[in-house]
Amino acid sequence: MAKIIGGIGASHSPTIAFAKDTNKHNDPAWAPIFEGFSHIQNWVKTNKIDTLFMIFNDHITSFFFDHYSPFTLGFDDAYVTADEGGGARDYPAAKGHVALSQHIGHALVADEFDISFFQKKPLDHGFFSPLSMIADDANLGWSGTVVPLQVGVLQLPIPNAKRCYKLGKSLRKAIESFPEDLNVAIVATGGLSHQVHGERCGFLNEAWDEEFLDLLESNPEKLTQMRLAEYAELGGMEGAEVIMWLIMRGALSDQVNCVHRSTYAPSMTNIATVIYEDTGAPATPEDIDRYRQHIHYELDGAQNLEGTHPFTLEKSQKAYRLNHFLHQVIVPEHRARFIDDLDNLMQEYQLTQTEQDMVRQRKWIEMIHYGVTFFVLEKMAPVVGWTNPEVYASMRGQSLEEFQKTRKVSMQYSVAGGATAKALDR
Repeated sequence: MAKIIGGIGASHSPTIAFAKDTNKHNDPAWAPIFEGFSHIQNWVKTNKIDTLFMIFNDHITSFFFDHYSPFTLGFDDAYVTADEGGGARDYPAAKGHVALSQHIGHALVADEFDISFFQKKPLDHGFFSPLSMIADDANLGWSGTVVPLQVGVLQLPIPNAKRCYKLGKSLRKAIESFPEDLNVAIVATGGLSHQVHGERCGFLNEAWDEEFLDLLESNPEKLTQMRLAEYAELGGMEGAEVIMWLIMRGALSDQVNCVHRSTYAPSMTNIATVIYEDTGAPATPEDIDRYRQHIHYELDGAQNLEGTHPFTLEKSQKAYRLNHFLHQVIVPEHRARFIDDLDNLMQEYQLTQTEQDMVRQRKWIEMIHYGVTFFVLEKMAPVVGWTNPEVYASMRGQSLEEFQKTRKVSMQYSVAGGATAKALDR
């Protein structure tokens, strides 16, 4: 079974990544940052941590305001550094633990957290600043695996402290019910006190930071009772992101042992590192078995419905490349090449030979079985001159005439618009 060994708290200021990338280890002004993270690096190595569950917020890099979610879980096999405006860091990709991510995703949704999910997004300093300092090899990066949770704290309204703490409680059950033997550490990033915008820019409150860390260790429930306005008043508007640390603390038992704690406020942010070892009892086998049944309760049996293929996280990850390729037909330039230059276009998207054959030969039901969602197939259909009923008939192994006989009204239609819709209206 997976086991939570402890929790880590670490600031994620870009200062940290800058210090590492510019070799400031021996500079007295920067050395305390490296000293704090050295304790985490050693603890992770000593405790043979396999997987880091990384809680962070993106800084409007990969998660923009066109779709901004409160909680967004990654379930990819790799995560690369993002370009935040001056070029991406030259740092190795982090390896994702796909199966654990998917398991956690199912569990959190079962516990009524409306989680969003992401793949193929580069991650910014909120994730990589602390990870690069935890990793034991600067050239190879973190040798274990990661599961990233992006928390949307930069566009109000945002989740409150209590909601974050409750998510942590569910996260604990999710990880402990994962069948693979893993040593897991929960890493909360961000903070401590700081504000980077407006006339209050530069605000710090080290006294509050120390009180926050005291309460986080011994009385996290009190922190859950605070309003976001209070966090902003005491720790700065951006410093209110420390509510993410309550996810980490919620994922630990009530019994923790703080084996490291340090803070350093050289400029704009009070940079902190803490380690809590979890000394509480793990879940019982009976509790784990009940929770696993709970996770799969809603969908149990749907997979046995004849001719029904639920589109799950597992299928989404497996068939992402082909789904993405087909989804792109909503872009006029891609659509034109799909018609006139299909072979080269598929090679550019690195489709496998099997995937290329399914597209060329219009193998609609085979693509469904492969993991393609119908809702990109109905986008492809009008591009290649098919209507929706023609696709339905093909998936059922029928001619169009046979299929239409099973409907009350024989009709043709498509999601296409404009001239394409008129051409298909035959």
